[in-house]
Amino acid sequence: MRTPQKNIADVQSSPDLRQIPIDKVGIRHLRHPVRVKDRSGGDQHTIATFNMYVDLPHNFKGTHMSRFVELLNSHEREITVSSFKDILHRMRETLGASSGHIEMRFPYFINKAAPVSGVKSLLDYEVTLIGEASAEQTHLTVKVVVPVTSLCPCSKEISDYGAHNQRSHVTVTARTRSFVWIEDLINLVEREASCEIFGLLKRPDEKYVTERAYDNPKFVEDMVRDVAARLNSDERIDGYMIESENFESIHNHSAYALIRKNM
Repeated sequence: MRTPQKNIADVQSSPDLRQIPIDKVGIRHLRHPVRVKDRSGGDQHTIATFNMYVDLPHNFKGTHMSRFVELLNSHEREITVSSFKDILHRMRETLGASSGHIEMRFPYFINKAAPVSGVKSLLDYEVTLIGEASAEQTHLTVKVVVPVTSLCPCSKEISDYGAHNQRSHVTVTARTRSFVWIEDLINLVEREASCEIFGLLKRPDEKYVTERAYDNPKFVEDMVRDVAARLNSDERIDGYMIESENFESIHNHSAYALIRKNM
């Protein structure tokens, strides 16, 4: 005979006597459909990976893990960037927590035109929205990984001909005062690289990007400084962390640089 529902014990809500609070408890690597609005006015339907956490007071044994999933499912497929802040606050309220933290990571696609032929192709970028909320304040952070081309200034200077170049990842994590399009951050980084990259290039395009990179050499130090200078002049940005990693073509290691401000 089945036990009546009202008699099922709620172990998570039982008291804990160790007097040790937990900073973050929740779920990780949960995939869920989302809808992301792009700068052109369209929508991208993609799959995001969620990490969701709350704090846990010292007097509770555990949190209710199922409520994290219920919260996402209550939006069905209509989770958007604009509703992200609402989900963050609802999570904190639903679980009775004083603080909450959500990370939503997803691939974001831009239809890019090649520089000479104009042929278009999709290029993907890894984007993460990070939200942190308490009763007093809310912080929203956007993280974008932008692949670019970098060409070594030293190699160009010391070589009779040619210079080594490589694909690089520039990661910008920006805490914002007001809304910032994902494309704005991507475009900012690509303008400061030796050259941006494309999904599809014809021969005239390949000639262009090769010569563009050669005429615009950058160390990792140059990359992070140039991007930082641009972010310093953007009133929408409250703080940032900029990372540049060159996957070196003539070494078995990467070159790396980081600048952090108000983070």
